[in-house]
Amino acid sequence: MLAAVAAVSAAADGASSTGTLQAGDLVFRRGTESVSALVLAVDGGRFSHVGMVMGRPGDWKVLHATPSEVPGQPDGVALDSMAFFLDATRSTDHAFYAVHATPRQRDAAVRHALDVRGMPFRVGDASGTYCTLLVWDAWRRGGVDLDVRFSRVALPLMQGDYLLPSQLRLSSRLRPLPRHAADTSGAPVAATAVQGARRLERR
Repeated sequence: MLAAVAAVSAAADGASSTGTLQAGDLVFRRGTESVSALVLAVDGGRFSHVGMVMGRPGDWKVLHATPSEVPGQPDGVALDSMAFFLDATRSTDHAFYAVHATPRQRDAAVRHALDVRGMPFRVGDASGTYCTLLVWDAWRRGGVDLDVRFSRVALPLMQGDYLLPSQLRLSSRLRPLPRHAADTSGAPVAATAVQGARRLERR
């Protein structure tokens, strides 16, 4: 019965999550760096980092806001291969989540996320962004309210309201995907998403 209700609801608003990985979906990881340990301690959740999936089946990439993970690369919003993002030196656990959205909303969210590639990584500073804020804001600008709660944090170097990974995972717009989702053929990726990622790679 619940499945039938969900199907009717999706048909009514044109939104869908296909059960396979698509551009715009989210990938969470449990990181290995000291900043990851800090996030895990503050959040108390399973994951410390998140990125937005880009590209296409067989060539998935991840756009994420992060302290530099490549020598000579500044802290900021970077586009990395899925293999790099989930490499054992950087991740001890991960999970994929589909975002329930219309194709138009998905295209718009991907476009807005790609537009801020290179923005500085900043926590509590409007001149930059951080991982959860990046994906939340991209989907917000794409017309999807992920309906999440920002948490008040009061640490010497981190004070204010922040979107923590565990709160993002609680969004009613997200649905878990299999751990091997990035290895499946998946659904066709919207042309806008693929072209945008390729265009930025050539810069």
